[in-house]
Amino acid sequence: MGSGYGGKHTGEAAIEAARLAKAAGKPVKVVWTRSDEFTWAYLRPAGLIEIKAGARHDGTLVAWEHHNYNSGPAAIGTPYNVANQLIQYHASKSPLRQGSYRGLASTANHFARESHMDGMAHAVGMDPLEFRLRNLTDSRLQAVFEASAEKFAWGRVKSTPERGFGIAGGVDKGGYVATCAEVEIDPASKRVRIRRVVQAWECGAIVNPDGLRNQLTGAIVQGIGGALFERILFANGRILNPHFAQYRVPRFSDTPQVDIVLVDRKDLPSAGAGETGLVGLAPAVGNAIFAASGIRLRNMPMAPSSAVPGEPDPSFRS
Repeated sequence: MGSGYGGKHTGEAAIEAARLAKAAGKPVKVVWTRSDEFTWAYLRPAGLIEIKAGARHDGTLVAWEHHNYNSGPAAIGTPYNVANQLIQYHASKSPLRQGSYRGLASTANHFARESHMDGMAHAVGMDPLEFRLRNLTDSRLQAVFEASAEKFAWGRVKSTPERGFGIAGGVDKGGYVATCAEVEIDPASKRVRIRRVVQAWECGAIVNPDGLRNQLTGAIVQGIGGALFERILFANGRILNPHFAQYRVPRFSDTPQVDIVLVDRKDLPSAGAGETGLVGLAPAVGNAIFAASGIRLRNMPMAPSSAVPGEPDPSFRS
């Protein structure tokens, strides 16, 4: 079932083949083209997330309100300590077919929450890592934040307009993740390039460390697409980019230096690592862009894509 994202068990092509075979009275083979799949299969749910929060001047969170419309409830709860919380998922009626994406709504909820946490840290004048640790008592999440920051040498070099550093983390499905990202911004074109990612991971006892590193590295590379440039374009009821020639996915040239730090907890049962390793990349990159530019990007993808011929390279504009 790997890399099917639900497509191998929803059975659209199989149902079509069965109906055609029944009508024809003969065996029928149906093979969807990529264009067919883009057009007639399902899409990742679009979503709107609204967050409001309050903190004291010393950085202590006092209130957190999080509303997710349509994208889903996965990992919607905050792992940070805050006494007053209102966290709700609101189902919506979508005009498009919707289905699974790696990490489900955890990717959207982590992006919104960790971007907002970064904004709160800057609002109270605290280092983003210090602000998170100030509001954490979950020792497992603390451990991955500290491990990622140590490997990344967090705080030793300050962000500049050409280079920014960001951090993000979270919890889902028994996995604990913290991601540090370094981005480079071309001052003329505003092109964004991710130069380095350090990701610390803990999911209990580690059985296969090489396999786990591969899983996490793959999640980071896949996350680059959703963070910066993957999107479906519509006009007049049609999808404009139903081919990979027009739908921008990460390339070898987009791949940054990746360092994986595994936190092995032999005292805890193992948990899966297939999905949660994706969720820290986008908010860490967005926070790094803000650190460099002062521009807070609140939508994914964060950079205009090369999905349509003639569009510029991935970049951001204020």
